[in-house]
Amino acid sequence: MTELIASFFIGLGLAASLGFRIFLPLLALSIANYFDVIPVSESFEWIGTPPAMIALGAATLLETLAYFIPWFDNLLDTIALPTATLAGTAVMASTIAELDPLWQWALAIIAGGGTAGLIKGVSVNTRLASTATTGGLANPVVTTAETAASAGLSALSVFLWPLAAIIVIGLLVAVVFFFKKLRRLWRRPVNSDSVNPSSG
Repeated sequence: MTELIASFFIGLGLAASLGFRIFLPLLALSIANYFDVIPVSESFEWIGTPPAMIALGAATLLETLAYFIPWFDNLLDTIALPTATLAGTAVMASTIAELDPLWQWALAIIAGGGTAGLIKGVSVNTRLASTATTGGLANPVVTTAETAASAGLSALSVFLWPLAAIIVIGLLVAVVFFFKKLRRLWRRPVNSDSVNPSSG
């Protein structure tokens, strides 16, 4: 039971990391599996092979550098949102291999894909706000913070999963409040005085 809980939160932590960067958490999982730190299901054993590590390492470097290119980072976000959700599902499915396939993939889709998608959604909105308010000048700061968050959370998920679990739960709570605030802003009625100014 303890191993199942650990594998769930390891997968959840890596899925959350995917909300910041796609390939960096996958590289962390690849290295961890190669050194037998994190076991994965049989269908994902390829991820711990040297070719996979090299490919993911190159992809991580390219993704990180690409996000420092003004305006191109916003284009990447349109692709990264669905990709993060799919990758979060796959990562969670790879770590909780001991469950019945039905429960394995149900948890993977809901917890893994949902977590990655939610955090990526906040990341996308943050970058859009940065682009709108600073003309993209502050985007490299956002990119650096996201990369650091992804690397830190990936490392914690591999080596100190209880702490990663606490951080992820805190992040998810913050994300819920973030989207609730956005929803209130979207639904805020227009001031009637500005629409129909009084004549007198």
